[in-house]
Amino acid sequence: MIKGIIFDLDGVIVSTDDLHYLGWKMIANRENIHFDKTINHQLRGVSRMESLNILLNHSFKVYSQTEKMQLASMKNDYYVSLLGNLSQSDLLPGALELIKYLKRKNYLLAIGSSSKNASIIIDKLNIREYFNVIVDGNDISNSKPHPEVFLTAANKLGLTSAECVVIEDAVTGIDAAKAANMITYGIGSAKNYEKTDFGIDSLYDLIDTL
Repeated sequence: MIKGIIFDLDGVIVSTDDLHYLGWKMIANRENIHFDKTINHQLRGVSRMESLNILLNHSFKVYSQTEKMQLASMKNDYYVSLLGNLSQSDLLPGALELIKYLKRKNYLLAIGSSSKNASIIIDKLNIREYFNVIVDGNDISNSKPHPEVFLTAANKLGLTSAECVVIEDAVTGIDAAKAANMITYGIGSAKNYEKTDFGIDSLYDLIDTL
């Protein structure tokens, strides 16, 4: 019996893809590295340092760990500054309606995100009150596709994997959820992924379904 719903954050509840892109583009321009939307797509669902390594793979320069940490910090500072104008009006279609519906149905709700800025985003969106548990990049050692984030969320909810559903928009997130033995709903680029259990066009599709 399903008792808990675990949401990925970016791309499911809100989209900050453009802000991430601007942040990484700033680093790329600074380092004279080619960076475009195709490369940016490879960064979805993975940690900040893994994203930086993907970007730096397009450079001829070899970076020390200290230099990498400095670049990652610069990107994050810029990204956080861009989050300043985020508000509840930036929630993706159906997000708030689905969350409120699930609360009325007495599901336990969690955020399972690899982002270390998840709490900032959640507070900007003014939705913290709806979630029983928030697990983000500060709580885990392994980013998706490792299942740690979802297993941690389930554990904090007091549920087994079999009692949880994951809603994801990234292939790496679906891989993580399946590795955790959880049912998956895929939206966006994860909708037609072969490992996705159920593909949806919109979060509205889950109202009166779950």
